[in-house]
Amino acid sequence: MIGRSVSLAETTNPLDKMDVLSEVLRLVKLEGALFFNAEFSAPWCLNTAQSNVLAPFLSPSAKHLIIYHFVTEGRAYARMLDGRREELFAGDIVVFPHGDAHYLGNGLPEQPVDALRTFAEHLKHGMKLVHFGGAGEVTQFVCGFLACDPRLCDVVLAALPAILKVHVSDEVSGQWIRNSIRFSVDEADGVTAGSNLVLARLSEVLFVETLRRYINSLPAEQTGWLAGVRDPIVGKALALMHEEPARPWTVELLARRVGASRTRFAAHFRYLLRQSPMAYLLSWRLKLGADILLSKDNSVAEIAAAVGYGSEAAFNRAFRRVFDCPPAQFRRTRRAELGNPVAAANEQPYAETA
Repeated sequence: MIGRSVSLAETTNPLDKMDVLSEVLRLVKLEGALFFNAEFSAPWCLNTAQSNVLAPFLSPSAKHLIIYHFVTEGRAYARMLDGRREELFAGDIVVFPHGDAHYLGNGLPEQPVDALRTFAEHLKHGMKLVHFGGAGEVTQFVCGFLACDPRLCDVVLAALPAILKVHVSDEVSGQWIRNSIRFSVDEADGVTAGSNLVLARLSEVLFVETLRRYINSLPAEQTGWLAGVRDPIVGKALALMHEEPARPWTVELLARRVGASRTRFAAHFRYLLRQSPMAYLLSWRLKLGADILLSKDNSVAEIAAAVGYGSEAAFNRAFRRVFDCPPAQFRRTRRAELGNPVAAANEQPYAETA
C-alpha cells in the first residue's frame, strides 16, 4: 500500500484549525539540517557557492538544497552576485530558496574567502564552533539547509524570491526557536546523544516559521500559491487536496468542505492561483506519481490508484502529456540517470497501455 488509505465518508472538517503550510511542507518531504556553527569577528566575508556545488558535501542524495543563515548575535550582510543586499541583525534569517551563490560578511575585507574550500574540513566535525576573521565586531550565526525534491516543492519555490530575509525573534515563538537553536548547537558541540536529530527538527521549524512570517507580510492584493495558502478558503482547499490527493474531489465537494459556494470558490481559487482547482489537483497527482515511481517499486497500476486515477490507462495518458514519456519509461530512464542502474535494469519493459 502507498500512503494512507482514503475514506470517502463525510466527516466534520478536520482542517478548520490545521496549519496548512506545515501540512503541505510535510507532504513535500522537506528535510532540514544545520551544518555550520560560527563565531566570526570583523572584517570577514565568505563566498558561498551554488547549492548544487555544496550538495555532495552536505546531502549527496538531495535533488535541491535551500541554503540559509541565521544570525543569533551581532550583525552581518548577505549579498547576491547581482548586487542585491540585505542587512542582517540578531534574530534575522536570510534564505536562498533557489540555491543561488552569494556573499555573507561583516566589514570590508579585500578578498572574500571561498567558504567551501576554507571550511570543508570543519564540516566533518558537526556543529563544533568555528572561529574566523579579524579582531573587530563579533557575529555569531548558524548555517543550515533544507533538502527537497524540486518537482514536489516547485509550488513553494516558484513563489519565493531569490533572497528572502525575515526577522523571527520579535515574537515568543521566534525567541523560543532562537534560544532552542543556540542551546542545541552548544549541546551538539559536546556530541550529546540525539542532538543532530533535534537540530534537524529545529531547522525545519525555523524554515516553516520563516515562510509563515513572509506569507503574513505579503500585501493584501498578492496572488500566487503562498497567497493561496494564507487565504482561509483556498488555503483549506489546498490542504485538503494535499492531504488526500487520491480522493475523488470535485469542485462542488471542495467548495462544500471549505464552506463556500461553488461559484465563489472556483472564481477565488482561479484568481489566486491562475488555474482551476481541478487543474491544480491533476498536476499535483502527477508530481506525486512521478515521485513514487522513483522512490518505490510499486506497479504503475498501484501508483495510478494511489494518486487518484481510476485506471492505469488514464494515468498513462495524463503522465505522457506532462512528462513526454509513459510512466515505466520515466522510471527506467530517471533511475539510470540518478545512478541506480541495478534498479533501472530490474524494471522490465512492458507494453504501455494506450
